[in-house]
Amino acid sequence: MAEGLNMKEGLWQITVTMEIPGMSIQMPPHTFTHCLTKTDYIPLKEKPNKDCKIIKHDIVGDTVTWIVKCKTPEGSVISKGKVTYKGTTFDGVVKIEQEGMKITQKMKGKLIGKCK
Repeated sequence: MAEGLNMKEGLWQITVTMEIPGMSIQMPPHTFTHCLTKTDYIPLKEKPNKDCKIIKHDIVGDTVTWIVKCKTPEGSVISKGKVTYKGTTFDGVVKIEQEGMKITQKMKGKLIGKCK
């Protein structure tokens, strides 16, 4: 549980910017919404399923860290994320490793309303 976490529950707008080493073309930012609560505080675009599982998560102060492992036809994908909440906003980063390729996603979130 995240009782002490400085995060307001509700519908959050999350913008992700990708950085892929060696790519000359910058990917445009991607924005999605997610309902974040004191029991669902990891800002994932999709819920974990049979192919993707949260294998570790922790809360220290207002910072949440997690590791997600996904099985794909190409092999395993490991995502390590970290966000720091500031009430109605957060900043964070997710580092993804897949078959030797490393991708960094920078995340910014803001509370936009109530969960639907």
